[in-house]
Amino acid sequence: MYIYISSPLTGTAIGLAEVPDPVFASRMVGPGAAVDPARKLQTAVAPIAGRLVKLKPHAFVVQSDDGRGILVHLGIDTVNLEGEGFELVAVEGERVRAGQPVVTWNPADVEAGGLSPVSPVIALDADTAAIDAIAGGTVVAGDELFHWR
Repeated sequence: MYIYISSPLTGTAIGLAEVPDPVFASRMVGPGAAVDPARKLQTAVAPIAGRLVKLKPHAFVVQSDDGRGILVHLGIDTVNLEGEGFELVAVEGERVRAGQPVVTWNPADVEAGGLSPVSPVIALDADTAAIDAIAGGTVVAGDELFHWR
C-alpha cells in the first residue's frame, strides 16, 4: 500500500545526498527526501495523518495508523538551540491530519545563527527501495514530497 508523504515546509525539495549532515545524507536514519526551506517564518505541518508520537522543538515524528513513522527534522544540529526560535503549536500524543500545523520557526534565523535550515523528511524503518516518486524543485507545504510503498 502506498502512502503519500507531503512536504512539511515550503521551499525546494532536494535529495538526502544533498543534506549537509553525513548521518542524514548517507540514509543512516532512513530513506526519504529533504526540503531546503524558504527563508521566512514558516509553520512546519504534519506530512501524514496519524499520531504525533514524538515532538521536540527541532523535530517531530508522526506515526500512521498502519505503524509507519515519518521524522521531520527542522534544520541540522538545531537540537543545540535548545528550543530557542521554535514554537510548538501541537501536542505530543495528539492525532493530527496531514497538513496540520506542528511547529513554527524561521529558517532565516537558523541560518543567521550559523546552522543549516535544510530539513530532512525520513521514512523510519523503511527500505530504500520502498521510497519513490521523490519530488524535485519548488514545493509548498502540503505538496507531495515522496511515496512510500
